[in-house]
Order: sequence, then structure tokens, then C-alpha cells
Amino acid sequence: MRAAFIREFRADLSIETAPDPICEPDGVVLKTLACGVCRSDWHGWVGEHARVKIGNIPGHEYCGEVVEAGPLSKWKRGDKVIAPFILACGECPECQSGHQTSCHAPRLPGFGEPGAFAEYVSVPHAFNLARLPDTLSPALAAGLGCRVTTAWQALTGKANLQGGEWLAIHGTGGIGLSCLILGKTLGAKTIVVDVVPEKLDHALSLGADLAIDAREGDVGARIIEATGGGAHVSVEALGIAATVDSSLACLRPRGRHVQVGLPTGHTARMDVNMNAIYMKQLSVFGTRGMPAWRYPSLLSLIDSGRVDVSPIVARHVALSQASAELRAFDGPTSPGVAVITDFTA
Repeated sequence: MRAAFIREFRADLSIETAPDPICEPDGVVLKTLACGVCRSDWHGWVGEHARVKIGNIPGHEYCGEVVEAGPLSKWKRGDKVIAPFILACGECPECQSGHQTSCHAPRLPGFGEPGAFAEYVSVPHAFNLARLPDTLSPALAAGLGCRVTTAWQALTGKANLQGGEWLAIHGTGGIGLSCLILGKTLGAKTIVVDVVPEKLDHALSLGADLAIDAREGDVGARIIEATGGGAHVSVEALGIAATVDSSLACLRPRGRHVQVGLPTGHTARMDVNMNAIYMKQLSVFGTRGMPAWRYPSLLSLIDSGRVDVSPIVARHVALSQASAELRAFDGPTSPGVAVITDFTA
């Protein structure tokens, strides 16, 4: 099969011919139909993700068609499925209590195991997979990846966002746009924060109530003024100190901060305004992915047309273009996300 390898951090991915993957007893092998290019992939590509080593195949936002199914798998050849990026073991106490994203022994394609920047990918623990609705294109399904699913978990599984509440979103990449679209669906009033005017305009075109350029003054103070006291829920979608600070600062008393952006490498430890958390009695949530059992609640919304996530996908690219997409994360990115849909070029 054709696959992209990290042979050197921050260098172009090496497109090589690799052996086809082996199907595990409780797993499947998928023909990769589409795979998103995510900021988390960038963390691995630059060498800041602990699980990613030289020789790794990236790619964790994928959907595919089953070409081989293990004897312990419920799937059959020809099934089209979407994968959570955390493949839970199903047996540890966290899994047994429904918290599969905190699994004690997760399998993570793209992070230490061969990922889906390849024509085929082996998926162990295939009971985690969800069936792909016929109405959802592979490119859009891959675009859901860890963006829309993580956003849905952040807003409904963690922050319990309610209609009429103010939702502040710091960063308008894939996660930020997902939070915007889903927040509007839940009836929230939305504020987006970024440093790229084009991305702020794009968010406004998707229904954001207010867009704030973080370069133009105190973000927290401006949100407090605009909302008459501060946001009820604030999502940090970048994983850097400046936006974490702004997220905490913009909340009203008893507000809820949700940490969605990945703090790793040089951002794994950062100064946090603990006084703001204490004085305003804030709730701080960490969230990572979404348990597989919650996928139907989101997919049914999309399948029924109650929520349109198509604006999230901006570009269809070839496997050979993945390096350029990763490199773009070094600076402010353009609106929307890229999805690999051609694995032969």
C-alpha cells in the first residue's frame, strides 16, 4: 500500500510503499476513504507528541470501508464506518463505567501505531467504530474526526451548554468552527476569538453573534462588556497560554472553561490564573475525544439535517499534499480544514 511516514521531524512526509496492514482478531482493516489533517497531527510531525516517533504513519481522523474483518468483530466486508481517535479496550474500569476516552489501555492509530495517512489502516478493538450514514460523504465524515465529535462532547458531555447562554470560542480552526456550529444548534449566543480577520469573517458568515480580533485589546474585558457580565461557557481550542488566559478571564462567576486545545511539548505546562478560578468559582473541564457510544447522538443530528457541518471542510487534498497542510499549522491558518481524499497522488 501507499503510505506517508515521518522520517524526520518538520521535514516533508516520505511517501513510500509499505506492507498491507494485518487484521487483528477483534479488529478490521479499512480501505481509507478519507482522512483529516489535524493540528494534533502537527504536534506529532514537529516532535512534540510523546507517542509519535520517527517512522510513524500519522492520521487519526479517518473513515473507511471494511475490506477484512476479524472473527471477533461485528463488522463485515463492505461496511462503511467512522472511527473515534481513541480506541478503548472495553474492559478497564473507565471503559466499564462509560468513560472510554479515559481508557487505561487505549490504542491510537496515528499516535504510536500506524495511522490513516495510508491506503489501508488496521483498526483494533473495532467495537468502537460507528456505522457511516449513507447521507454523510467520506470527506465530511473524516472532517468530523476529532473536531466535531470532541466539540460535541465538550459542549454537551462536559459544559452542559444551555440555550440562551453565551459561548466564547478561542480559536476558529476545526474545533472552534465545530463549537460554533454546534453551539448555535443548541441555542447558545456565540462569540469567536482569533487573530486572522478572514477566519473571523468566515465565523460571522456561519452565524457567530460577535467576532473579536485578539490583537485589538483585552479579550476578557471585551467579552465581559459585550455579554453583560461574561460568557457562561468558554472553549479554549488552541492549547496555548494566551488563549487559556483569555478563556478564564472572559467568564462570568460560576462560568465553565473547557480545555479542548492540546497542551503538549513546550505548552504542556503553563501559567494559569488560579486566582480567577478561585475568585469567580469557575468550573474547569478537560476533554479529549468522545466515547463511541455517544456517536449516534451526533450522527443522527447530522443525518437528519438538523445540523450542517459541511462548512468545516474547506479543501480536499492528495496524500502528497499532506506535508504542506501540516506546515501551514506553523502560523495562522486559513478558514476550514483539509481532508485527504486521494491516496494515489
